[in-house]
Amino acid sequence: MLQDKFGRRFHYLRLSITDVCNFSCEYCLPDGYQCDTPRDFLSLNEIKRIASAFAQLGTSKIRITGGEPSLRKDLPQAIRACASTPGIDQVAITTNGYKLPEHIDSWVDAGLTSMNISIDSLDPRMFASITGHDKLDVILRGIDRALERGVTVKVNAVLMRHFNQHELSSFLQWIKTTPVTLRFIELMQTGDNQVFFDRNHTSGMPIKEQLTSDGWQQIIRDKAAGPAQEFSHPDYAGRIGLIMPYSKDFCASCNRLRISALGKLHLCLFSEHGLDIREYITDDDTHRLQEELTVLLGGKKSTHFLHDGYTGATKHLAMLGG
Repeated sequence: MLQDKFGRRFHYLRLSITDVCNFSCEYCLPDGYQCDTPRDFLSLNEIKRIASAFAQLGTSKIRITGGEPSLRKDLPQAIRACASTPGIDQVAITTNGYKLPEHIDSWVDAGLTSMNISIDSLDPRMFASITGHDKLDVILRGIDRALERGVTVKVNAVLMRHFNQHELSSFLQWIKTTPVTLRFIELMQTGDNQVFFDRNHTSGMPIKEQLTSDGWQQIIRDKAAGPAQEFSHPDYAGRIGLIMPYSKDFCASCNRLRISALGKLHLCLFSEHGLDIREYITDDDTHRLQEELTVLLGGKKSTHFLHDGYTGATKHLAMLGG
């Protein structure tokens, strides 16, 4: 079992397969994707080796991320490679849903069990303003199809003071009849968004307080669950989640590691730099990769140090898919 010196166990791997994204979200890539890295992304064989090595070390969930993972034409094959690995019980993706109605069936047929989709506003004009694309209707249709196919759907909305802070009632009305988990994520500071962060960061605590006063009950987290505090209410088909990285003891429940599309291990989303393990991934000897992972995990810190304004090498969230 992958375990660090603080006793945290890592059941969950976030595996990036590209850093390319076709959206230009205000909080992530406001100027669009800039090709500033070699595009020698992980091959299908390397994805299989990674999945096998982590599964043998106790990982049960793999989330395929980007950039935007659907920009890789072999995404169904990547999903299948992970889903067919003994020990991997859940295969998820994080996507912007750009062409979701066209792709969702092939992803489910390949073994997809859940997905996260970014919807920062239910107002089509505001959605287009935030993302640079008028695709809200397409994404909502794709979500309906995913639910029909039995996929667990989580919708991510980044809280931004000057964009969507006042949309809680609209989101609540939507999940009254839509069985998704809507997760409000506090805006995080990265290397290139300091001014935007200062203008738009807002805490999720007022939402938590409102939910509690309105009768929402907190749900106990699964061992492979993400960091969200989730809440349910008997009058709602959907759930609410809150991801508050600036809250006390946020890192105490960390259960995830990240590998970039270029084969670098990131012990934290905001670590100083990625640890290059590509040579071990390329090697057919899975045992060597496992040994290296175990050694490198000894360097994982107790917290992300975001409170101190530390963002590490994370220039923007598209680097690792969050």
